[in-house]
Amino acid sequence: MIRVLIVDDHEVVRQGLRFVLEQEPDITVTGECADGQSAIEAIQEQRPDVVLLDLVMPGLDGLGVLHALRNEDSGPAVIVLTSFLAADQAVDAVRAGASSYLPKTTAVDRVVEAVRAAAAGGSVLDSGVAALLVRKLREDEPAGPLRGLSPRERDVLAELARGRSNREIARALALGEQTVKTYVSSILAKLGLQDRTQAAIFGLQQGLVPLRDALSDKDP
Repeated sequence: MIRVLIVDDHEVVRQGLRFVLEQEPDITVTGECADGQSAIEAIQEQRPDVVLLDLVMPGLDGLGVLHALRNEDSGPAVIVLTSFLAADQAVDAVRAGASSYLPKTTAVDRVVEAVRAAAAGGSVLDSGVAALLVRKLREDEPAGPLRGLSPRERDVLAELARGRSNREIARALALGEQTVKTYVSSILAKLGLQDRTQAAIFGLQQGLVPLRDALSDKDP
């Protein structure tokens, strides 16, 4: 039996979801909450398998609930069910731990499918939401030659552009010097550069560090 908690500040929505879910022989609704704080308390008391969560609520909102649940060792799967389909909200919710992100206009059988998938460790994404996520991720990708570098390699390249030594980079990024050396070698290989001086110039050309900052930056 899949235990579900419904969290939404609209009573009509909660009642509709409860009616739909309780028609299913393998699903039971453990309770309803109208705000984030009561949801966290109910989750701790009822230990549901799945939470249907609205994002916009009075007091603690849905993202706040998701962030609070990240500290739980064995928290429930969370399905965001919302009226708002903004790319930033979708990305933030998924990054905060939501297993599915669905608009409230989703067909009821799709919601039931999402509940079963979440209980089994899977995900269901509305096609419109999936398109938003793909578009947002593409927008966040670095353009041009930086695309082949990992986020950490871009950090190291920025420090090279500041003219810092491996030891200074290690201290600035909380890395070991050997690790920094490995990153530098990887950066040179990926970008087809000969040495760290070329890498520093390239980093400046790509705007990783404003030229005035590179000229004035001094490691403390």
